[in-house]
Amino acid sequence: MGKTNQRIKDSSSDKLFNVFLWILCSVIVLLTLYPIYFVLIASISNPAAVANGSVWLFPQGITLAGYQEILNDERIWNGLKNTMIYSFGGTAISLLFTIPAGYALSRPDFKARKALMFFFVFTMFFSGGLIPTYLTVKEFGLTNTIWIMLIPFSVSVFNLIITRVFFQSTIPKELLESAKLDGCSDFQFFTKIAVPLSKALIAVMALYYGVGYWNEYMKALIYLNDSALYPLQLVLRDILVMNQTFGSGGGATMITSGDATAQQKGDLIKYGVIVVSTLPIMIIFPFVQKYFEKGVMIGSIKG
Repeated sequence: MGKTNQRIKDSSSDKLFNVFLWILCSVIVLLTLYPIYFVLIASISNPAAVANGSVWLFPQGITLAGYQEILNDERIWNGLKNTMIYSFGGTAISLLFTIPAGYALSRPDFKARKALMFFFVFTMFFSGGLIPTYLTVKEFGLTNTIWIMLIPFSVSVFNLIITRVFFQSTIPKELLESAKLDGCSDFQFFTKIAVPLSKALIAVMALYYGVGYWNEYMKALIYLNDSALYPLQLVLRDILVMNQTFGSGGGATMITSGDATAQQKGDLIKYGVIVVSTLPIMIIFPFVQKYFEKGVMIGSIKG
């Protein structure tokens, strides 16, 4: 006797609704991905074709002149080296501070956790401002050093809250009690039990901090004067500014053919700069994305 098909068939209205959802989601995906795709094809297309609006679906007059101009600049490689140091070193330092702090604040037997959490959250809404912060950093002698990109601002209160709630919702107190009965200290419980059970959290926090350090621009612009310490984003900004043809002037400017060519070259470099600065993160992101399914953000919302 064959198996009975017990699947409930969708009604015509359900099928129509599903088709509508597919169309809507497809449109949203296209609207999200097309700007990235356009920048990519524009960076390898003839800049004249891009300026004329001929490039919108496929590249026209493929050229790598923009990438050659960017990659032949020695500042790019120095900036990439600095950014990798800032990204990996800063992420490690941020995790070293955030994970233990979030665990400590999640422990109900830590009496000062509510007061400390209040002060942490207070800084999310009120800050000292740019000038007092700059003067404080300067007094510590961190300006124009590599440490300004690593130590100050290394902990995000938002990430700290996510970490605290994750430990609250994931590590039961019964597990701690049973571990203590076996002679496990608090430090041993954190390093041998809590941390191994928090791989998803660590991966997500590493992604958050890593992307932040990779895209860091304003902090370097304010606190760094030595071009040898510039991160990639600041180097790309300087290259982009140098390739701008027209300055800000009051009167009308006569545009010559040479100016137009230089402007097109600047536009080509502009698109190439966007690709160079975002491609590494776009490559890494799919390998970490699966950890978002582990419920880190869901746990934080419940808290």
